[in-house]
Amino acid sequence: MKVLIVYAHPEPTSLTRQLVDVTDETLSAAGHIVIHSDLYGMKWKAVYDADDFPVRDNPERLSFIAESGHAYANGHQTTDVVVEQQKLLAADAVILQFPLWWYGVPAILKGWIERVYAFGFAYGYQNGSNEFRFGDGILKGKRALVNVQAGGPAADYGPRGINGPIDQLLFPLTHGALFYPGMDVLPTHAVYGAGHVSTAKEVEAIKTAWRERLAGLFTDAPIPFRPQNGGGFPDRHTMADHVAPGQTGLAAHVADLADA
Repeated sequence: MKVLIVYAHPEPTSLTRQLVDVTDETLSAAGHIVIHSDLYGMKWKAVYDADDFPVRDNPERLSFIAESGHAYANGHQTTDVVVEQQKLLAADAVILQFPLWWYGVPAILKGWIERVYAFGFAYGYQNGSNEFRFGDGILKGKRALVNVQAGGPAADYGPRGINGPIDQLLFPLTHGALFYPGMDVLPTHAVYGAGHVSTAKEVEAIKTAWRERLAGLFTDAPIPFRPQNGGGFPDRHTMADHVAPGQTGLAAHVADLADA
């Protein structure tokens, strides 16, 4: 299998980068082909702007959707974006590794998503409509796993923790950027208290837990996000009344939680 690792940390000795090395070593030893996207190492352009469209459909006004679709359909995307799209298409699984900064992904990773997820590729797939999304799309059949390093202790991210549950903080990433174009998203692997790890023993325990988690990359059950198609969203926008009755918010989008 081919696995794409997309990671974001500027410090090569960071815990995040050490876990990236564990990912590479573990998966390679298991016979997988590992592909890297080291966003800081690549000096990835994080800002999504007019420079992403060297051949404009409308030079008078910048419409990101229109220009993205025009560039993708006509072969006018920038080379760096095309390379990352090809990596995604080639991969059987995608692993994102990053520190939690201000309750979300680092800006460089957000910029990778914004620029690589072109109209016609990750959204507006096939016919330009909303028909192929949330469970369907160009990345359908691929697996995704998020490994996030959070500075605070696990209690901060508990059901009543002051920061809020990690699954809810990362919902725009897991349900949005990963499940939206069709990937099967595995439960997030979070390392809590990452900012306070100080001993080699603690680091090794974290690495061991991550190795064990990687063993289930192609066998663990994904988060049972509700697909858009199949009857749960008859108008492709609002959840049907018979689905998760009485449930609202993010929890309603996860079948095993909403139906419990």
